[in-house]
Amino acid sequence: MKRKKAVKETIEAVVVALILALLIRAFVIQAFKIPSSSMENTLLIGDHILVSKLSYGLQIPRPGMVSVFGARVPFFTTRLKPIWGKPERGDIIVFRFPGDKTKDYIKRVIGVEGDVVEIRNKRVYVNGELIPDTMAIHVDPLVYPRHMEKRDNFGPFKVPKGRVFVMGDNRDRSFDSRYWGTVQLEEIKGRALIIYWSWNSENHWPRFGRIAKPVY
Repeated sequence: MKRKKAVKETIEAVVVALILALLIRAFVIQAFKIPSSSMENTLLIGDHILVSKLSYGLQIPRPGMVSVFGARVPFFTTRLKPIWGKPERGDIIVFRFPGDKTKDYIKRVIGVEGDVVEIRNKRVYVNGELIPDTMAIHVDPLVYPRHMEKRDNFGPFKVPKGRVFVMGDNRDRSFDSRYWGTVQLEEIKGRALIIYWSWNSENHWPRFGRIAKPVY
């Protein structure tokens, strides 16, 4: 009898822990891994970060689909309802990619609703003023003219209401708002907070110096 009771209590504890973990992941904080070089040198491939899902408001549950072992199953997704704040210029956010809502992207906010964004020969201007773009890097010295490529010369473009204009810090290697448009506020999952783990796959060794580094 005591053994059955102990097993039952263990099962109940595991179920409660799983439910709490799912709720925390859905509504409070979530872990993400950086898969590409688009945010170098701020974030490197192999960085693992924590993202606050309460930075701008509440995540409201909605019916949706999730991937489980490669299969799509009914579940619920969340949509941001900004309450106590909105993304600001310079914030690094995780969001659902507009071209495929099953994929998450991470970029830096360059313009908010009403801002006019323009890129002239790789330099970024917001509302006619050159921004102090200290976190950006350029790995390609070539400057494309406006009629050939949007990368180095873009706009002017006014950010619509309820949206943000985002770019990767690795400006020459980033697929961002210059190509596919702006991000709806409700599609934002949260703001990047901290690197909790970093793994260099080239030398198969942790980057200990990046662990516990704030993301900004």
